[in-house]
Amino acid sequence: MGARLPVGGITMRNRWLTAAALLLAVTASIATASVASATDPLQLDPGHVTDHADVLSSSEEDAVETRLEQLAQNSSSDLFIVFVDEFTSPSDRVAWADEVATANNLGPEQYLLAVAVEQRAYYISAASGGPLSDGRLDDIEQKIQPLLGQEDWDGAVLLAADEIEGDGGAGLMRGVLIFVGIAAAIAVVWLVIRYTARRRREAAIRARGAMPEHPDPEDPFSTLTDDQVQTQAGSAIVRADDAITSSREELGFAIAQFGEEATAGFTEVIEAAKVKMAEAFDLKQKLDDEVEDSVHDRRAWHIRIIGLCDEIDEMLDENTEAFDALRALQQNAPQELERVRRERAAVDGVLAPAADALTALAGEYDDQALATVIDNPVQARERVALADRSIEAATAAIATGETGRAAFAIRTAEQAVAQAGQLSTAITSLGAQLADAERRSRTLLVELQNDLTTARQLPDPDGSVTAVVSSVDAQVRQAESSLTGERRSPQRALDALTAANTQIDAAIAQARERAENARRQSQLLVQTINQAAMEIGSTRQFIETRRGTIGPEARTRLAQAEVALDRAIALQPADEPAALAEANRALQLIRQAGGQARNDVEMYQTPRIQYDDRGWDGGLFGGGSRSRADSGLAGDILGGIIGGLLSGGGGSSRGGGWRSSGGGGFRSSGFGGGGGRSGRSGGGRF
Repeated sequence: MGARLPVGGITMRNRWLTAAALLLAVTASIATASVASATDPLQLDPGHVTDHADVLSSSEEDAVETRLEQLAQNSSSDLFIVFVDEFTSPSDRVAWADEVATANNLGPEQYLLAVAVEQRAYYISAASGGPLSDGRLDDIEQKIQPLLGQEDWDGAVLLAADEIEGDGGAGLMRGVLIFVGIAAAIAVVWLVIRYTARRRREAAIRARGAMPEHPDPEDPFSTLTDDQVQTQAGSAIVRADDAITSSREELGFAIAQFGEEATAGFTEVIEAAKVKMAEAFDLKQKLDDEVEDSVHDRRAWHIRIIGLCDEIDEMLDENTEAFDALRALQQNAPQELERVRRERAAVDGVLAPAADALTALAGEYDDQALATVIDNPVQARERVALADRSIEAATAAIATGETGRAAFAIRTAEQAVAQAGQLSTAITSLGAQLADAERRSRTLLVELQNDLTTARQLPDPDGSVTAVVSSVDAQVRQAESSLTGERRSPQRALDALTAANTQIDAAIAQARERAENARRQSQLLVQTINQAAMEIGSTRQFIETRRGTIGPEARTRLAQAEVALDRAIALQPADEPAALAEANRALQLIRQAGGQARNDVEMYQTPRIQYDDRGWDGGLFGGGSRSRADSGLAGDILGGIIGGLLSGGGGSSRGGGWRSSGGGGFRSSGFGGGGGRSGRSGGGRF
């Protein structure tokens, strides 16, 4: 025996079918009622053409619609067409057309050509203040009247569009020409101002030459013009040449007074000054020859001359001071000799302690630690011996009245004693430096041990921290050996520990940065997964509650987003970067799904069956509408009911041939409706 359907199931199905039949019957009646009342003032269809008289074929209507769209794009005017059988309620063509234009919110730049084909009447409704004058509109009406009389409906509309575009295009062209003229005038004024400013700037540059435009605090010449620099260079070269001449004369007197040996250093200074002077003269010759030089080269050469002359002045000034000191020694030779003898006797008090200090240091530190002072005692004794010989020579020269030679000997002894004292002091200073290096090394050792402990506890996925720890640990052990025993090298240990400390600090900083980045990535992954899961849940709920209107694209993106989220959760423990990529992909997909779903709902919520206190509105089959919110709700209901009955649920059902532009007859101009149409006595019968 075959299976029997439950009675309740049959009853429920019959109820759904009955409801659908009633709904379709009501819709058909609405469509019939709409056609029957088409001659009253009405809401315009979407687009530019409303043909309630059915005088245009499908191809003619498409051609007219295309032409009127071109008119809207190419001019400042818009033309809407309405064909009806008769004008009724009111029957006057002017009142009827103006009422339709006002009800549909046509603006000052939007015109309505109303044609009653059976009544043989027509009229172009226009708002006051539009781009076309009343005379121009009358002319257009007269031109299309013969075509209307011949029932060439599409030809009349195309001719009206051509006439409107010709005038509107001219007006637009005039506006464009005016704008271009103003722009050209502004451009000319701008060019004149720019040219004048450039000429002034060029004149200033020519007057300034190579002088910098903005002063440089580091360049004392940046505030001087080229002429000022040239003047300074000329004065400097003369002054330096005179100074060299005077110094050469002084050197001659000094040689005669103190001897060539005593004045050898002075001679070297003057020779060096003469070399610089020769370079300055060469530059001056290049500036004065017949070859044309750039302003930048000339400025640079003048500044170089000034610099060379300043160096010459400094060298000769130091030489002059040395001459003066030597003359002072000559004038007070006996007294200066006694002073040097006292300084020589005092240096003996530091030579022996310095030698003993070096011996003690040699017992504690290795030769490398003492390399800078190991021969200081020998060098100090040699300086003392030179001082003794110079003191004897000065004594003999004073006895014979050779004060110049005595002064040179005194100066030599003075310098030798000073150098011997410096060599001895360097030994004791090194001892203090080595003790300080040893103390700092031991402090650094403790710090490094702590750093090594810290580094060993840090995450080390690639082993880089371990390698640094191993290297630093070896350096620490080597430094410890350099700080133990009797032949220590504190400075070498300090240098090695300082380098190791820099290395371990960098490794710790990098490891901590990697750990922080990993923590942030992990936190971001959790946030992204949670965000994706939340958006997937809300989007799925949105789609499921509107499944009668949602197409396959949004559902596909939702499914892919769920797969990507599951993959991200699976990868999270082992591969966080890959998991984050999948989570981001899931987030991207679900947002695409949500956007597509909302688009589907918005497209589905085009005007559909609605009911208000005035009865059913035939939006489902191309009529007007009064509220997108109401039609959206009706669309969801019909999509869920009819879609489920006729197609088994799922996809939405849309009527073919509906135009998407416009909606409910309302236009975008913002004219505001309610009055303002011209009410001129145009149009007529054909």
